[in-house]
Amino acid sequence: MSESTKLIGQMIAERYEVKSFINEGGMQEVYLAEDQLLRRFVALKVPKNKHALKRFRRSAVVSARVNHSNVAKTLGYIEAHDRSFFIEEHIEGKDLGFLLKHNFRSFDPLWVCKIVHRLAKGIAASHHVGVVHRDLKPSNIMSVDGPFVSEIKITDFGIAKMVEDELGEAIEGGDESLTASQTAIGALPYMAPELIHDIKNADKPADIWSLGALTYELVTGAKPFGTGLKAVPAILAAKVPSYSQPQSRKTQFSSAFKDIMNIVHSCIVASPSARPSADEVVSMCESLCYPIETREFGRISKFDNPS
Repeated sequence: MSESTKLIGQMIAERYEVKSFINEGGMQEVYLAEDQLLRRFVALKVPKNKHALKRFRRSAVVSARVNHSNVAKTLGYIEAHDRSFFIEEHIEGKDLGFLLKHNFRSFDPLWVCKIVHRLAKGIAASHHVGVVHRDLKPSNIMSVDGPFVSEIKITDFGIAKMVEDELGEAIEGGDESLTASQTAIGALPYMAPELIHDIKNADKPADIWSLGALTYELVTGAKPFGTGLKAVPAILAAKVPSYSQPQSRKTQFSSAFKDIMNIVHSCIVASPSARPSADEVVSMCESLCYPIETREFGRISKFDNPS
């Protein structure tokens, strides 16, 4: 039996029955479990290594402070079978990283307006209670209903504090450490310069940079600074690469594309103090014009207007 399936079928703390394996990251494994007391499904997160284990309890306390519709709810923390378990709201959907890889090369700008507005609200709510994510990236953002994007939920607010150890070791250790660190590999394209210089003292503006970097990827399909250690010099230079909207999409989306890129440029600024606060990004998003209806997917058989 593989490591990722050995918990399936077990009853944790005489309450949570593990139903299936969902996913794993650099810090944790995630399982679907049924809460036998409240008769609901939850996400059960289990630390994978010593760095995760030593901060897992504190992460539950930290993330429980955040209460917002665009942040996955922390439901509890337990220790059983010599392991720690973090219980979080189960979200029916896919993360944005999955959707970028398997469903869309990029999202159209009107869709990105909706996503970024909700992300900014969730980040602002966390900052209001003193919680900094530090590991915002597409794989930590869940789209409810998958490609339909009916709602957006930020996950792993609590886990993010634990990322400091792994990221710090990876950056200091160079290529070998980076290769061994799934967390660092995934986080680097979205890391603010101050996270590279001194990750333990990075504060709220680091989340704003990450919001700008992942927004750039959502709307263009490309990471703004590349991947791996090659991204570090570009991040430190803090220059957003130019990107022209494809001619085929300009007619319908030109205004929204311009508005989104303005937000990106305001967030990706070298000096943390020069970036807007999360509340200010929310205010910028309130001036955006975008549809909120659930999208439908289908096959178009006839185009009356070629443009």
